[in-house]
Amino acid sequence: MRVLVTGGAGFIGSHIVDALIARGDYVSVLDNLSSGRLENIDPRVNLYHGDIRDEQLVRETMRSEQPDFVIHQAAQMDVRASLNDPALDAAVNILGTINLLEACCTYEVKKIVYASSSAVYGNPAYLPVDEKHPVQPLSGYGISKHTVEHYLAVYRELHGLNFTALRYANVYGPRQDASGEGGVVAIFTDLLLRGKGPRIHGDGGQTRDFICVQDVARANLAAMETKDSGIYNVSTGVPTTVNQLFETLRGIIGCATEPLYSSPRERDIRHSYLDPGAAADGINWRAALDLSEGLRQTVPRVY
Repeated sequence: MRVLVTGGAGFIGSHIVDALIARGDYVSVLDNLSSGRLENIDPRVNLYHGDIRDEQLVRETMRSEQPDFVIHQAAQMDVRASLNDPALDAAVNILGTINLLEACCTYEVKKIVYASSSAVYGNPAYLPVDEKHPVQPLSGYGISKHTVEHYLAVYRELHGLNFTALRYANVYGPRQDASGEGGVVAIFTDLLLRGKGPRIHGDGGQTRDFICVQDVARANLAAMETKDSGIYNVSTGVPTTVNQLFETLRGIIGCATEPLYSSPRERDIRHSYLDPGAAADGINWRAALDLSEGLRQTVPRVY
């Protein structure tokens, strides 16, 4: 199959590209390299360097590659940036995606797989959070991710473009950046390997659902195989406290560094984990790696 991966030079996107190539697909990548890295890209991939906001470039890429499927990972993914510059967030995540959807229809793409986020849910009303949970995002990022889900449904109805939207939990793994809006696993690992104690906001009892990037890549490939459209959580369904995460990482790395506790961050969600049950039925996918094994695969491969 011919597959175009937007954001394919990035953390998650590059793992999806690797999985596609491993099974023999022909893969192309569209990435502006704002956060992605050239070294993440397999040399067998056709790279188009540009931004999804560039309508002409998107159409030229689609015309040249004629993909059967599009896996859409490109995004403005910094929550703080979405609050400081919501217009930029919307331009990339909403208008850029519309450019892609229009091109998908023109060049008769069979299906688009879209990277959504657990950020669409906001503060959980109940746990675990399933796909029927109220959508109440707390940031521009969450709003833009959910808005695109509506566009996907409309394009399915009007143009017959099938889709799967995957609402990711907290993704971690090799190639994740420890700087900027990097994930907590990458940040903690980077500091511990340098002999520094990571900062934990609050008492560390807050819980999150950590999913390894290899499992996320498998979910994207599984979503390509189903003809039906739908929205699914991609998660382990297992809550892990920040303190548990720290202790597990510290044990793997083998250091005695202590964390630095500080005041809780304003508006931080206390507890959050997702119900992945629908994905088992809808796209025949389940997480394969528990946190300990995923972290053991991550630490030596990234640093």
